[in-house]
Amino acid sequence: MRIVAGKYKGRTLNEFSKIGVRPTGDKARESLFNILAFEIAGSSFLDLFAGTGAVGIEAISRGAERVVLNDSSRESIKLIKQNLLKLNENSAQVLERDAISLLAYYNNEFDYIFSDPPYGSNLNEKVVANSVNALKSGGKLIIEDEVPYLGEVPVGLKITDQRKYGRAIFTFFTKE
Repeated sequence: MRIVAGKYKGRTLNEFSKIGVRPTGDKARESLFNILAFEIAGSSFLDLFAGTGAVGIEAISRGAERVVLNDSSRESIKLIKQNLLKLNENSAQVLERDAISLLAYYNNEFDYIFSDPPYGSNLNEKVVANSVNALKSGGKLIIEDEVPYLGEVPVGLKITDQRKYGRAIFTFFTKE
């Protein structure tokens, strides 16, 4: 797993050795950030289910000003910290919290929220329902799953795009 672009371009990250953990692949991550393009520089970015930290670290590499990497797994937190240390990167905030309760903590703080829980967990529906207040006006929520998002869309959010890259399907929401 490597960083695709920015100041850490080409640097590799540590991965999980156990089967069953599925980080967002290099190609899907590259496509995601190509869509976001130059909007990332100077932004605030929350990675709710950070896993290895690859998506949030990609945001840092591309110039995000504030990045919060969250995961409820102690093993993931350890790996995220190892990856940040490997890059000598200390600007990210790393949290070990339940993603849904974490969203309630923030108010108009993020330009981007990225949600990639385990496929088939239905956690993205809860994220969509609870993320409006954490996003800044015009902010974007991006969810990744293996199936298109068909759940409820709360007042204040609007689906603006949906893209498929291999197994990953990204659904983009914008706060109105």
